Amino acid sequence: MARRRELLMVGSGAMLGGTAGAQGVLNLSLATATPGGGFPAYGEAFAAAIGATDPTIIVSPRNTAGSLENVTLLAEGRVDLGLAAGETATAALARGAGITVAAAMYATPGLFGVLPSSPARGIDDLRGKRVAWGARGSNFLVLARQVMTGLGLDLDRDFEGVLLDRAGDGPAMVLDGRVAALWGGGAGWPGFVTLAGSPAGLRFIAPDAGERGRIVAASPALREMALPARSYAGQDAAIASVGVWSFVLARPGLDEDAGYRLARALHRGVNELARRLPQASESTAQNMIAAAPRVEAIHPGVRRFLRDEALLG
Repeated sequence: MARRRELLMVGSGAMLGGTAGAQGVLNLSLATATPGGGFPAYGEAFAAAIGATDPTIIVSPRNTAGSLENVTLLAEGRVDLGLAAGETATAALARGAGITVAAAMYATPGLFGVLPSSPARGIDDLRGKRVAWGARGSNFLVLARQVMTGLGLDLDRDFEGVLLDRAGDGPAMVLDGRVAALWGGGAGWPGFVTLAGSPAGLRFIAPDAGERGRIVAASPALREMALPARSYAGQDAAIASVGVWSFVLARPGLDEDAGYRLARALHRGVNELARRLPQASESTAQNMIAAAPRVEAIHPGVRRFLRDEALLG
C-alpha cells in the first residue's frame, strides 16, 4: 500500500510537487515534448540524473506537444516543471505570471539537415522545396519562423512546409525523399543523430555570416552560436548559426524549498547528467545565470542555492 500511495503522489499532478519539499520525498512532474525529439531525451536523462544524485527527488517526465503547451500547463499549475526554448520561454518569463527558470538546458543553434547528395548548398536553395519544420507546438517551429522572417522569407509562402505529428518522423521523410530537408538544432538532437548514423549520412545547411547578422538584427532574442565540432558522426568542424537557449521552467508557486533541493541535486549531478546526454553538459549553474534574461527570473529557491554556493552575488 505504501508503494501504491507513492505512485499516486507521482501521478497526481503539480500541486503535490510544491508542498512535499520539506516533508521528505519530493515529487515533480516534468512536461517535455513529442516522442523522438530532443526534449523527451533530455527529460529522461534529467529525471534519472536527479534521482541518482538525490533519491528523495522523483522527477516524472510526460510527453506533450512541446514548448507552447508546456508553458500553458505551467501557467495552469498542471505540471511542476516544463521544458521550453527561445521566444516561448522568454515570453513566458516576461509575462510576470510567476513562471521562473529552474535550470538552463543547452544552447540550440538552428540548422537544416539534408542528405550529402542534396544539391542544396544554402538556405536560398531550399526555397520552394518540401521542408519538415518539426512537430506542431515545438519551439523548433518558433525558431524556424524567427530565422526565416529575419531573412525576409515566409515558412508557408516560400517553402512547402511539413508539420510533424511526432518529432521522430522527420528523419525517415528525409531518407525516403518525402522532404528535401529537416529543420532542427543543437548537439545530439535525435533527428540529426538518426540521419548521421544512417548509411546515407547527414550534411548541414546554416545561415552564412551576412544572413546571421540580418537574423539577429531582426530578432534580438536570438544569438549567434555554433554547433561544436563532432556533435554528430562525420561532422569534423564547428558550424556557425543562430539560436536560443532552452530552459527548465518552474510553475508559479513552486515551493522555494523544492527549487533549492532541485538546484542542489542538479549542481551535484551535472556530470551524471552529461554522461547520460552529452549536450546536457551545458546544464550548469553558471550557464543558467548567464542565459536567464534577468536574475529575478530565476526561481527563488534556486537563487538561494546559488547564493549559498557563492555563485550569485
